[in-house]
Amino acid sequence: MTGPVLAVDQGTSGTKALVICPERGVLGTGFAAVRPRHLPGGLVEVDPGELYASVVEAADRALAEAREPVTAVGLANQGETVLAWDPDTGRPLTDALVWQDRRAESVCAELTDHAEELRELTGLPLDPYFAAPKMAWIRRHLTADGVVTTSDAWLVHRLTGAYVTDAATAGRTQLLDLDRTSWSPRALDLYGLSGERLPEVVDVAGPVGTTTAFGHAIPLTGLVVDQQAALLAQRVTEPGGAKCTYGTGAFLLAHTGDTPRRGSSGLVSCVAWRLGGHTSYCLDGQVYTAASAVRWLTDLGVIKGATDLDPVGGSAPDSGGVTFVPALAGLAAPWWRGDLRGSLTGLGLDTTAGHLVRALCEGIAAQVTELAEAAALDLGEPLSVLRVDGGLTRSALLMQTQADLLQRPVEVSALPDATALGVGALARLGTEPGLTVAEALPDWKPSSVYEPRISADEAAARLAGFRREVAALLDRGPT
Repeated sequence: MTGPVLAVDQGTSGTKALVICPERGVLGTGFAAVRPRHLPGGLVEVDPGELYASVVEAADRALAEAREPVTAVGLANQGETVLAWDPDTGRPLTDALVWQDRRAESVCAELTDHAEELRELTGLPLDPYFAAPKMAWIRRHLTADGVVTTSDAWLVHRLTGAYVTDAATAGRTQLLDLDRTSWSPRALDLYGLSGERLPEVVDVAGPVGTTTAFGHAIPLTGLVVDQQAALLAQRVTEPGGAKCTYGTGAFLLAHTGDTPRRGSSGLVSCVAWRLGGHTSYCLDGQVYTAASAVRWLTDLGVIKGATDLDPVGGSAPDSGGVTFVPALAGLAAPWWRGDLRGSLTGLGLDTTAGHLVRALCEGIAAQVTELAEAAALDLGEPLSVLRVDGGLTRSALLMQTQADLLQRPVEVSALPDATALGVGALARLGTEPGLTVAEALPDWKPSSVYEPRISADEAAARLAGFRREVAALLDRGPT
C-alpha cells in the first residue's frame, strides 16, 4: 500500500491542495486564491506567476497540516487556459488567457467554413472557449517566441522540467484527433499552428517527472483536466452516468464508454481519460457562469455571498415572475453563442432580493437541465440520476431547484473536493500500476439526495419560460 499522496487542483479562482492517505482519508488541506482580471470586451486574463505561486502555497499549507511525507503528487488543471512561455527558462512571455476569455472570436470567425470539419476531427465546436483559438490569437497578436500551450504544460515544466500534457487536457484544445488521441496535423494547419512544438500527450496516470518545489523530491504521477478528475471521483466510470460540478461555471459530463459519441444536441465529445493507453470518452456541456454569477450578484450588493442564497432566496416563495438567463459570459452548450449577454426580465416595483436569488438559481438549474436533456438525446436514454459536487452544492435552494427542473434525483457528493480527490487517485494509480481504478478511488456516497417536489407539468412550464427568454436573446443577437 502506497503512502499519502499530494493532490493539487489548480482552478480559476484558486488552488486547492489535499494530502490524501488511502486508509485515513484527507490528512491536510491548503488553499491559495487566484485573482483573474475581468476586462471590457469579455477579456479574462491572469498572471501565470500567480498560478504557479498558488500551487506552491496551497501545497505547502496542506503538507504542513499533514506533517507527513508524500509518495507522489497529482495535478489537475483548468483545461482551456493558455499562455506563451520560454521552454529554456520557463519564463512566461504573455499573461495567461483564461478559459472564459472571448478575444479569439475573430480567429473562430475566419474558420467558420471549417467548423464541421473541426468538430468531426476533434469533437469540439468552433468557439473561443477552447484553447486552439486562443493559441492562434496569441501568435498573431502577442508573440511568435517560445511555445504556446495550455497552463498545465507550463506548470508541469516549472515543477519537473518535463514537456507534456495529458490526453484529457489535450482534448480541450481543438487540436487533438479525438479517435487517435494524438495531435491532428489538419487541425494544426487550419489554425496556422503547424510549426508549433507541442507537448507530448501522455496518459493521465504514470511517471511524468520529479519535483522539488514542495521540499523533498516527489514524483509527479497524475495529470488531468479538472472536470474529468471530478467525473472519476464521482465514480462515473461507465456509460449512462453523469455528474455536474458547480464551480465558477457549471460543467456536466456524461460517460460514453470507449468510443467517442459525436452527438447532434450541442454537447462536446471529448476524452474522459487515457489509462494504460486505453481511452475512455465523455459528453461535456458547460454553463459559463455559476458561482461567478453569484459573485456578480454579490458585487451588486443584492447578497453578501453564496451563503446568502438560501436565507435570502427563502424569503420569497418563488421568483415572482422574474426570469434570469445568467449568460454573463455568453451562452455555452447547447447553444454555443458566447457573443450573447445575459438577461433579467419580468422586474417590477414588487421585485425583491429574494425574487432575484430564486431567478438566478432557476437560471443556473435550467441551463444544467438543458445539458442533461441533450446528453440523454445523444445517449438514447435519460440519465437515471445526476451526481453533483462543487461549492454551490451547499445551497439547498439551488439543489432543490435543480431536482425540480430535472425531474430526477440529485445526489450531492459527500466529497467536497472531488477534483482533487480524482487527481489524487490518479497519482496513486501512477505509482501502483497493479492497482485498479475502483481500488484507487475514494468511497462514494451522497451527503444528501434531493428528490423533485413539483410535478412534471410545472417543471415543463418553468423550463418553457426560461427557453422563451433564451429564444429572445438568440433572436436579438449580440448587444
